[in-house]
Amino acid sequence: MASWDKLKAIAFDLDGTLIDSAPDLAAATQATLAELKLPNCSEEQVRSWIGNGAKVLMQKALTHSLEKPVEADMLEDTMPLFMKHYQENLERHSQLYPGVLEVLNELTSLGYSMAVVTNKPYRFAIPLLKAFKIEHHFTKVLGGDSLEKMKPDPLPLTHLLDKWKLKPEALLMVGDSKNDILAAKAAGISSIGLTYGYNYGEDIGLSCPDAVCVQFSEILKFVNNSVKVMEHESV
Repeated sequence: MASWDKLKAIAFDLDGTLIDSAPDLAAATQATLAELKLPNCSEEQVRSWIGNGAKVLMQKALTHSLEKPVEADMLEDTMPLFMKHYQENLERHSQLYPGVLEVLNELTSLGYSMAVVTNKPYRFAIPLLKAFKIEHHFTKVLGGDSLEKMKPDPLPLTHLLDKWKLKPEALLMVGDSKNDILAAKAAGISSIGLTYGYNYGEDIGLSCPDAVCVQFSEILKFVNNSVKVMEHESV
């Protein structure tokens, strides 16, 4: 069993890790395509497109509907429409994955500092966390547009290391996508891959995380309980 005895902080992905947001992302995508009078897509297709931010999701949806690569101008013109529809569908059908609330409560009680590192735009991440009443567990929330680069680039994770004044062995990344694992490896930190989320139809184990969990509750098996609460400066 993996064990990280120097672990002090944990970064979590959002979509496909904490929250199953695919139904609402699908509803927004479908509404956008319908308004453009383009052929629609299924929720399962949208699930395979999630993970690289809103623009890539819409790019894949438009390419699918048009049956050819979408031009940059059309994609830029479509993004405000998608954002509007997603704002209207942000928390309509999404739900926490089993065990998330209980595990976050336990990790908070143990003194771990926690962050959300997502490729979702920041403007949607905060209200989604608040809707499910879990925002208080996280000292930091980084969206896909919070920094110059997003996962799989290591910048969001190295940003946390810098702001929290941590060594790489003190931070763990938990996510469902190869982007999470690649970012963790590039930042020199450990990672846990979850099998139930959105990973483009690929086995998360192929990305070689330090541990693989089938259920969110299994995370507790891999973290060390002797941890002290940290004092942090703000981002």
